Amino acid sequence: MSIALKQVFNKDKTFRPKRKFEPGTQRFELHKRAQASLNSGVDLKAAVQLPSGEDQNDWVAVHVVDFFNRINLIYGTICEFCTERTCPVMSGGPKYEYRWQDDLKYKKPTALPAPQYMNLLMDWIEVQINNEDIFPTCVGVPFPKNFLQICKKILCRLFRVFVHVYIHHFDRVIVMGAEAHVNTCYKHFYYFVTEMNLIDRKELEPLPHLQHIETPGSPRRPSLCHSFTVIPTLFLSSTPICRQPLNVFYLHHFVIS
Repeated sequence: MSIALKQVFNKDKTFRPKRKFEPGTQRFELHKRAQASLNSGVDLKAAVQLPSGEDQNDWVAVHVVDFFNRINLIYGTICEFCTERTCPVMSGGPKYEYRWQDDLKYKKPTALPAPQYMNLLMDWIEVQINNEDIFPTCVGVPFPKNFLQICKKILCRLFRVFVHVYIHHFDRVIVMGAEAHVNTCYKHFYYFVTEMNLIDRKELEPLPHLQHIETPGSPRRPSLCHSFTVIPTLFLSSTPICRQPLNVFYLHHFVIS
């Protein structure tokens, strides 16, 4: 039996504290507008489109923070099952491995257990979205010129959380009765990043086409976690993110850096 969404995604299980928008700001109003569209049942493809007259950077900022909060919550519900023993390497099945690089402690792409990778990832994203020079909260303060590039990197890395959850922990999502709700979050994410051209299509290949995804109210389809038989052999390095793929092959693995 399906558990109510608010019971499944218990706020106490959030992997990181939620980032909120300041009431009364333009970004807060955009956030409310985006949520209202989703709650009203508007088609997700339409819901992610930039509203007429609104600033693209504001729209992207609102969604980056929202997706961070929601994906953070999804991972928080299964993180007790994602351990160094069960997930000794951050991966998306046997053909996709994600390595961590941050130019600080990890100056070269480094293979890490999934929970350690997730901790580093969420810490890194928190630093970005809490940095007023990158995500300004004061009215009139401009976004930096490289804002969209930073957001591309954040979203690229958040997508890899979806990959890991779907391929390695989706059985737990099904047990909790949250399959359709997680799928809706992914579908929303997918439509947004493709509408705004924020993730290279090559990066999206580990998960199957949206036609396989079941969402609330949709006809029952085979579970997404059983749809990975045609994944191409790729090796994905975590940093730098979202650059053009290099035409270099190592042991038949296509390196995307």
